[in-house]
This record gives sequence, C-alpha cells and structure tokens, in this order.
Amino acid sequence: MLPSNGYHHGKKEEDYTGQKLRFLPPSLLEKGQEALKADLQRNRLRQVTGISCLSNLTELNLSRNELVEFPLEVKQLRNLVKLYMNQNSIKNIPDDILPSLKKLQFLKMSTNRLVKLPSDMGKCQSLTYLNLSNNSLKDLQPLVGLHRLKELYVEKNQLAELPRALFQSSALTVFKVSGNPLSKPPEEICAGGLKDIQSYFVMLEDSSCSVCTIKTMFLGASMAGKSTLCRSLMHGVPVAVDKADRTVGIEISEVDRDGVRFLFWDFAGQEEYYLTHHVFITPQAFVILAIDLSSYTIEDPTSFSEKVGFWINNIHLKVPNSVVLLVGTHVDQCEVELEMLKKKADIEEKVRQMLSERKESLDRQRKTLEELEDISLFSEQMSDIQRLTEYKLKVLDLVPIDCTTSEDIKWLQNHIKEMISNKDTFPFMEQMIPQCYQEVETALQELVDSGDIPKHGIVSQEDLLYYLKDKHNELDHEKMRLILQYLHRIGIIMWYLEIPDLKDIVFVKPSFLISLFKAIIRHDLVSVLADITSNELKSENVLQVQRKRWINDFRDRASLSNMAIRILVRKELQQSGIDDEDMIEDIVGTKKKTGNLLTLVQHFDVCLPTKQNSPLNPAAQEFCPSIKWKPSNPFVYDPDGACLFPSCLTNNNQVREMWGEDNLEDVNVQVYFLPEIPHGFFHRLVIKICSIYSTYWIGKDQCLFSCGKRRVLLREHVKDGDQFIEMRGKSSDVDTSSDIQKMWDIIKVIMMRLAQLTQQWRGLCQFVHSPCKERGCSEYFEWSDWQDWLDPSGSEKFNMVSEAKLTCRNGHTRRTELLFPVSSSVNLKD
Repeated sequence: MLPSNGYHHGKKEEDYTGQKLRFLPPSLLEKGQEALKADLQRNRLRQVTGISCLSNLTELNLSRNELVEFPLEVKQLRNLVKLYMNQNSIKNIPDDILPSLKKLQFLKMSTNRLVKLPSDMGKCQSLTYLNLSNNSLKDLQPLVGLHRLKELYVEKNQLAELPRALFQSSALTVFKVSGNPLSKPPEEICAGGLKDIQSYFVMLEDSSCSVCTIKTMFLGASMAGKSTLCRSLMHGVPVAVDKADRTVGIEISEVDRDGVRFLFWDFAGQEEYYLTHHVFITPQAFVILAIDLSSYTIEDPTSFSEKVGFWINNIHLKVPNSVVLLVGTHVDQCEVELEMLKKKADIEEKVRQMLSERKESLDRQRKTLEELEDISLFSEQMSDIQRLTEYKLKVLDLVPIDCTTSEDIKWLQNHIKEMISNKDTFPFMEQMIPQCYQEVETALQELVDSGDIPKHGIVSQEDLLYYLKDKHNELDHEKMRLILQYLHRIGIIMWYLEIPDLKDIVFVKPSFLISLFKAIIRHDLVSVLADITSNELKSENVLQVQRKRWINDFRDRASLSNMAIRILVRKELQQSGIDDEDMIEDIVGTKKKTGNLLTLVQHFDVCLPTKQNSPLNPAAQEFCPSIKWKPSNPFVYDPDGACLFPSCLTNNNQVREMWGEDNLEDVNVQVYFLPEIPHGFFHRLVIKICSIYSTYWIGKDQCLFSCGKRRVLLREHVKDGDQFIEMRGKSSDVDTSSDIQKMWDIIKVIMMRLAQLTQQWRGLCQFVHSPCKERGCSEYFEWSDWQDWLDPSGSEKFNMVSEAKLTCRNGHTRRTELLFPVSSSVNLKD
C-alpha cells in the first residue's frame, strides 16, 4: 500500500532537495531515461522546462517550489507512479494531462490555489491516493469514476456539497473533509467519518428533509444582560432577570419561529466559566454579543477591550466563519440618546479597526516570509496565513435595545428573522438530512415527555436504542447509533464515545449535564464551600476543620478536594430531584472510583488530578515517547486526593524556586501565536502535558516538568505586543549530544500536544523561533515547516539545516543542535 503521508524516503536516484534551484540542473537532464526518481522539493522552481526527457521517472517530487502553472511536460512522464506537487501556487490543472499518466497511483496537490479540477480527472484509473487539501475547490464531481481510489483528502476547501456517487466505491477507505462549509452532508455528519457519510447518502435516498437550525450563542461580559436578552427573545416579551438569577455556566433553550429552529445557548460571562466554553462552542454559529451601553466608556480603552474586544477576538479564534450581531443593552439606563449613539459609533469604529489591524498583521507576516531567502521552507506558514485571510468573520452593526419594552423585543425578533433569511450572510443555515434523522430526534423528545426516560435524561446506550427501536423498527442499531452521534454533534444530546468510561451513557438533556458542571466550576466557589452544612459534611465523614482546609487549599493552591466535589455534586443532584442512589454514585463517584462528572471535566482539560499532601517524586520513571508510560502508583484514583484548576492559580513562586535562573545556553524554543494566544490555551496545554509527566510544578503562567534529570520550563509571554509560549530546557541538565537529543524529545512531546490543541482554534496560526543565545541580541533563527518534525512518518527525515553551527544576522555563532532538533543521521561536529 502506498504511504499516506509525504514522500517515500527510500533510496533516490537524483536528490536536489533545498538547493535554491530556479531551473532544472543540466546534471539532472543529462541523465535522461536513466533517471528513475527525482527529488526537487524545497527549491525556487517556477517552471521545469526539459523535464519530459526524463521519460522513465517513476517518482517526481516538485513540492515546496514556486510553481504557478501545472507543468505541461509532465504529460510525457508516462511511467510516473508518484507525483508530489504540494505546497506550490498552482491555480489550475489543464485537461488531457493526468489521464495520460496511466500508471499514476499517488498524487499530492495539497496547499495550492486550485479552484476547480480538470473535467477528465475521473479517467485516472490507477489512482489510489489523492490529496487536495488546503485549496479552494467547490466541486468534487470530476473525481467520480476513480474506482481504485483508496485515500482522499480534501480538508480546508470551499465545498458545500459532496457527490453521492463518490461514496459508492468499495475501494475508498480513508476520506478527510473537515474545514469545509458543507450542507450536504452537514459538517456534523462528515465529522463521523467515511462510514457515517456513506450511511447518510443511503438513508437520504429513502426520504429527505431540509432543516433550518441555528445555534445561537449569547456571549458578553458579566451582567451585560445576556440572560434578559435571551429569555425575552424566547418569549417575545420583556423578561426581567434578577441579579441573583444570573446564568451560572450555560443555559440552553429552544424556540421555533417561522420554520426556523433556534437553539439558544446562554453563556455565563464570569471568567471562571470560560473553562467550559470550548466544550460547547461550535463552528457555523450565530453569536449575539451583548454589550452594556450604560457602563461603556468611550474614553477608557479598557472598556472596549473588556466588553467587546476580548469577545470578538475569542470568536475570531474559535469560530472565524461565524456571524456576530452586536446588541447594545441597558439602553434605558443611558441618560441621553445622543450619548448612546456616540457609544454605538465608537464601538462600531473600533471593531472595524480591530478587523483591519488583524488583516494588516497577517499581510505583514506574509510579506516577511516572502522576503526570506528560501521561501520554500515556509510553505506551511504561508498556507496558514492564506487560510486565515480567507475566513470572513461577519460582525454586524450594533443595534441598541431596551429590553424593558415589548416594541424593542419585537423589533429585534424581526431584525434577526430578516438577517437569517439572507443566504449570503447565513449560507450554512439550511441543511439536507434524511427524514429519519428528524424522526429520531422527535422520538427522543417524546420519550422524555412520556417519562420513559428519567427527567435528568441520563440513560444507557442500550436502553435508549431499545426505546428508539420500538418506535422505528425499520432502523437497525448501527444506523441508530449514527443518528445519535449526529445529534450529539449538533448539541441536541451529549454522548462521549471517545471516553471509555462514558461510552455507554447518553445525556439526552445537555442542560442537566451543564448543571452538574456548574456545581464545581463557578465564580462563587469559596462561598459555596463555606455554606456546606454539617449534615452534608457528615455524609463524607468530614470535620468542620477539614472544610476550612478545602477553602484555604482552593484559595492558595487552586486545588479542590475530591470529597468536596462529591458533596457539591450530590447536593446539585438532590436539588434537581434525583434520589436514585446508584445514579448519584455513578455521577458523583465514591471512595473507590471516579464519578462520571470528574471524568468529563478532566477529559476536557478543565482540571488535573492531584494529591493533597503527598510530596512530588523527582525519581519517577523517565518518560520515553516509544515506550508506554506507566505510573509509579497503580492506584490512579485517590479518594482523598483533589483536582487542580491551573487557571485559578495566582503566582509562579514555586515554579521559580524549583527552576532557578535562566541560562543563555538553555535549549530555548518560542512559539508565537497570531493573532494571539487563546484565553485558557496555556492552562489546557499544561494539563495535557502533566498527564504525561508525573513530576511537575504549576504556576499562574509558568509550569516546570521533570523527566529523569531533565527539566523543561513552559512560560506564557507577552513581549512588544507579541504573544508566545516559551519552552526552555535547563542547560545544566545536558552534558552530551545524547542529553540534548533527549531534551528535544521532551520538547517534541510538548509541541505535539500544542499542535493538537491548536486545531480547536480555526482562526489561529503559529510561528516557531529559536532566539540567538548571545546576551543582548534580539535576533532569532526561524524554524521552517516545523510540523514535519511532529509528523510520525517524518521525524527521522527532519533536519532544519546541515551545518554544525549557525550564525545569526548579528554575527553570533552557536551549535546547531542547541537551536534546532537535528536528524540522528546528520553528523554534527563542534
């Protein structure tokens, strides 16, 4: 089987990689029919005149060049089996070229500028692997007829529909399509993979329906009036919300209006709740951003930053293709109308300025890369920038609303109705789904209404499938599972198949699950702990003095006792009317096992299991990427342990004490984020890495990991307006090249987790630097396509440079292995 990733790096006949070539070298052309493989990647080729003379080539790698036109002479290379054209700037593939390559099995055209495919591409009957990701394609119909195609990659294009005939081939085994504005099938179905897509088209043939569902997220600062706005829109009349009744966590409601279903998600505005927002915020959303106009101050820049800018940035990073309606609230508290209008104009102008500055920043970064001597090394970064510039966050003009008057509420309802009917603004609203998908959702609601499913909505997968099968006996269990997974992805139910301990449990009512989250993730947690009654303490055999320790531990160390968690969650369940002790134990946990809720919050990187009083073990087993790590303590769940919430930490004192002073010779990597580091990103990264390395110290914006004798420090920085995360390996821990390589192994694991986390923010790109090690020098060494280093199939081939030493622009020279990870095949001498 052909490799799924990259160029096969076996023995190559002709290797001209990274030689800055602008034309094919005569030494290659002289080979003529003797040449079997030619590697010309990472050059500056704009054309490949003369390549047709290499008529016996079986492999040709032209990736990472500067090709704008697809080379016509390739048509003459009739023995080609593998062709790499990725990471160029090709806009079009002419007809009558690819079908001439009768033996072509592998074609990689990712990261180009293709807007359409050649009409005769379906005639490439030998093709088994095709990568078209990161282009601007709108139609895959030309691919129908590729009966031997096994792997197809079309992520990050402009696809709205997929041709059904493409999925009737039994050969296709891998299909990736994320990052497209799909409506047929919807993105939520495609997220399930090839099997879900094939099942979708089969069921679509029986009967189909068009659904208009809009997930509407209410965001904004605390006390901005989100809940008042949400409930008033839902009921069509002013609904006052008392301060004591403000949203804790997230509240969900549903309303149908004129054939459009609105799923209202009201997100609490306090910072403590941002921890869970990433769990529920989804792409292709309609965001209503509530802004308190009465407290907004034009003269104070922090007013715009906190009430508007922070939220626009977060939306831009998480859901960059969404639509944002700015709604000015508390208009009735503004003293004069002229003042309100001035605030409206000021907010709109600053938002426009924000979006313009972001575009200018991307343009500057693109130009900086284009000026580099060898731009072919930075094709991935160029592609990321291009992708971000193509996102179109739509921020609509601000509408001031007096939520105390029925007229304003009715006006806003009609305004929203007019907006969503505009397909240019909301192209993703109408989706085509099989009729049975809709019927199963209706059946779920009927089961809840009839009492067959308990009011808390927690039911086993098998029981739920049994209930649904009784109503839809024409659907087998497998199809029913696919439908439930789709309903999970659009937020109707919650079903976490990826969590082993929860895969057999379905949360039919997400609102109930969220109510459990808010039992322990809340802005007033200290006061809630203080209010625990004596009887509630006795249920866990806890003394009053222990409760005081809980409060102090949370204030000082951001850790919350497992016993306290059990008490708080049990209390929330009992207030919700649940008295099933077995159910309570499953959710809350016992002294022998973790509860479902704790499993969930740990899965979503909200908190980290820790111990209350046990000292750290510096002699813990050393982590090695190629060997499965086992904890020194087999009892992972500690009933007397706690959960650490890194986002609640207030200082870095312990980290600084354990790390000591920085040294210029430390291994140092800086990952810059454009446009900025997402809120909560650093602490989620820390939690992911702490799950690998058992010895760590965490602070407010620093974390120290220990692996054997090697230590790596992680820091979040803001410098000269740039935001970056720094990874620093202690120089005193490395004596030999082998030690340095092991340090790079640790950093690689961290960067892999960082890359995985970054995928959750579509509007984000990163740049990696190694700063010069000379004191006072501000120069740095730019990493090229660093993702190659993280690619499991490319780790051995990664080699930024072949020199043993590098010199910065200011003339300072250092050993290369202290600046970059270097392939073990490269022999570096001091």
